[in-house]
Amino acid sequence: MSGGIARGRLAEERKSWRKNHPHGFVAKPETQPDGTVNMMVWHCTIPGKTGTDWENGYYPLTMHFSEDYPSKPPKCKFPQGFFHPNVYPSGTVCLSILNEDSGWRPAITVKQILVGIQDLLDQPNPADPAQTEGYHLFIQDATEYKRRVRQQAKQYPPLV
Repeated sequence: MSGGIARGRLAEERKSWRKNHPHGFVAKPETQPDGTVNMMVWHCTIPGKTGTDWENGYYPLTMHFSEDYPSKPPKCKFPQGFFHPNVYPSGTVCLSILNEDSGWRPAITVKQILVGIQDLLDQPNPADPAQTEGYHLFIQDATEYKRRVRQQAKQYPPLV
């Protein structure tokens, strides 16, 4: 039963994450109103890298896993309207390792996905744009692009 495989893998990933995860990152399964845990939806936080325009922002991301995980990648979404050349207006992240037809491999872990998305924040891929505004500013107006990124970072302060 594939759902059992997905949940088993996610339980292992959660255990591994609790023992060792990158500083500032958060990744945990959703807790339902009744207190049960939904292993198929994880709420994550990705810190902006130090020394970049993304610094001091803690960006919320939701990972939705299907019953076919790890054969298929999770859908990773920032809040709707997130400003970045490789994030669709819906918030869905456009990244090769999340594409089941190209870069996805079942060995890729939650930690690798989150670190890959953190890298993407400061190193957009102009060859694969997902939103018009972010792409055009990144290509044509670096000053305004950086201003918007820094402004967005202020919308996502650290959770204390």
